[in-house]
Amino acid sequence: MMSWLVRDTEVLATLEVASKFVSRARGLAWREDFDGALLLPNTKSVHSFGMKFPLDVAWLDEDNMVIRISSLPVRRVTRAVRKSRHVLEARAGVFREWDLSVGDRLEVK
Repeated sequence: MMSWLVRDTEVLATLEVASKFVSRARGLAWREDFDGALLLPNTKSVHSFGMKFPLDVAWLDEDNMVIRISSLPVRRVTRAVRKSRHVLEARAGVFREWDLSVGDRLEVK
């Protein structure tokens, strides 16, 4: 099911939610292109094996507040972020376009 990623009243992007283990493990791997964002619930770290493009990665706490942002080149693994509850992935450069910052609170609608 497609959702919206929202900050305050601003719709940032269409959002896919990877709610099952297999979809979380796959993430955005093997896709040629991707517009929007992917939310990985109950996730503390991600990988970019099988990726065809680098990623922007944001770790969210239990209130969906951004607690860390990083860039992830292809064929890499991130360290777990201890206080993270969810991870948000998007094509590299998108978070800068959204002006996404640590402390932003996001909503899924």
